Amino acid sequence: MNIHEYQAKELLASFGVAVPSGKAIVDAKQAKQAAQDLGGSIWAVKAQIHAGGRGKAGGVRICKSLDEVEVAAHDLLGSTLITHQTGEAGKKVNRLYIEAGIAIEHEYYLSLLIDREHECISFVISPDGGMDIEQVAATTPERLLHVTVDTAGGLSPYILRKMIFFLGLKGDVSKAFAKLATALHQMFIQTDASLLELNPLVLTTDNKFVALDAKFTADDNALYRQADIHALRDLDEEDPKEIEASKYQLNYIALDGSIGCMVNGAGLAMATMDIIQLKGQKPANFLDVGGGVTVETVCQAFKLLFSDAHVKAVLVNIFGGIVRCDIIAQGLLQAIQTQPMNVPVIMRLVGTNEEEGRKLIADAGLDVRWANDLDEAASLAAEAV
Repeated sequence: MNIHEYQAKELLASFGVAVPSGKAIVDAKQAKQAAQDLGGSIWAVKAQIHAGGRGKAGGVRICKSLDEVEVAAHDLLGSTLITHQTGEAGKKVNRLYIEAGIAIEHEYYLSLLIDREHECISFVISPDGGMDIEQVAATTPERLLHVTVDTAGGLSPYILRKMIFFLGLKGDVSKAFAKLATALHQMFIQTDASLLELNPLVLTTDNKFVALDAKFTADDNALYRQADIHALRDLDEEDPKEIEASKYQLNYIALDGSIGCMVNGAGLAMATMDIIQLKGQKPANFLDVGGGVTVETVCQAFKLLFSDAHVKAVLVNIFGGIVRCDIIAQGLLQAIQTQPMNVPVIMRLVGTNEEEGRKLIADAGLDVRWANDLDEAASLAAEAV
């Protein structure tokens, strides 16, 4: 689960990490007063959306007067911001963050993430922070350092020295960085984060580290014990279909293709999407109904697929073990009572109660195209599109 920049900064501040003074607003009329309350002579007006690349897309405005702040707020609020992470549809800006300017000496890049290869937390750092960090990674990868933190040993002095040496820090600045890294590591663990990114992390002219920008992603599977973070969820930033799917414990992610997928098991779902690509089409979603599926959850899954205007065909790939094939069939029959089956449906049902499932669909007289294996199913779906 993602949260907004200003929310991430509130979390950082609670762990002793320095952040610029700022105020979140939802009405452009509040902008001028917010900047005045913050004081100073320069402010940043930042669009708050769950996507990176806001600066390059014009979503961050540097203002040198209160009038400029007001104009920027009116321009940004309610606009649609298109970045390299939003896709062509972009994201509507529903709130802004007015932030006081600070005197910057140097910009760095720092992030913590779950390193699944090494099964631990990793730091990624660079002396070249800012909007072009992707370019740094692509053209000068030696300017990025990836450091794994042993789960048992924790953030050792050796790891801290390694990062400090790589960044070229000395004296009191190196001590400040060690304190910062320790606080970030502690925060990452205690909040069940999966990503924490400071880009840029800036060193001010008075030798203090400040998180000038912040991105935070929480592990969805741990939200049950992170009530305070879960309360920060902004449904306006999420796909309505994904919100609806979450109500029924469906593992659903909207994509930009035209073949709707319903599969049981994440690995099988990935394989299904891969073979759709090999057939020259794109999946419209990732949808894993899971193992403890019921007729009701299958019904809701079919409704999601049939109601998606981007879906031109539905591919159902079920390998029945714990999931019974007749439950899938019953879910389809229940779904079409309120949501018409208005696109071709291709089914591969194999396993437990396969014959019962096929019979239920045949007796209902539904125009379902049957496939004996995944390759055939993907071919039929691609042809249908």
